[in-house]
Amino acid sequence: MTREIVLDTETTSTDPKVERIIEVGCVELINHMQTGRTFHRYCNPQRAVHPDAFAVHGLSDGFLSDKPLFATIVPELLAFIGGGTLVIHNAPFDVGFRNAEYAWLPQPRPAAIKLDDVVDTLLLARRKHAGAANNLDALCNRYGIDRSRRTKHGALL
Repeated sequence: MTREIVLDTETTSTDPKVERIIEVGCVELINHMQTGRTFHRYCNPQRAVHPDAFAVHGLSDGFLSDKPLFATIVPELLAFIGGGTLVIHNAPFDVGFRNAEYAWLPQPRPAAIKLDDVVDTLLLARRKHAGAANNLDALCNRYGIDRSRRTKHGALL
């Protein structure tokens, strides 16, 4: 049995040294098939969402103001991931943010995630479709995945 966790995050902007995670979404796969189990949380970043990031995901400072801090969702997130293999599109971005968030936690903190332990679907797409656009929207179009319900990017959309 192969257990994978497809993970995505949304953030306040693009620099993990100073910005924060504001949304985490995970979908569980067993033998590459969705099980129906998901993990989804919004987080209060305790800082403003950059206008460029807001344009992508539409998550406002006001909406996030009453959400839990990332630190409080870590135990649930780690329990959901368990021993599953992480599958992430553009893994350096999400892993960089996760590791930065972990570094801000008090000791003992979770171990840093190693990129070698993650399946990066962007790298796979670039190998298969060299020279083509390989962002998530382009891949959805290429593989006939319906995005009509989605108006903004989200960790589970």
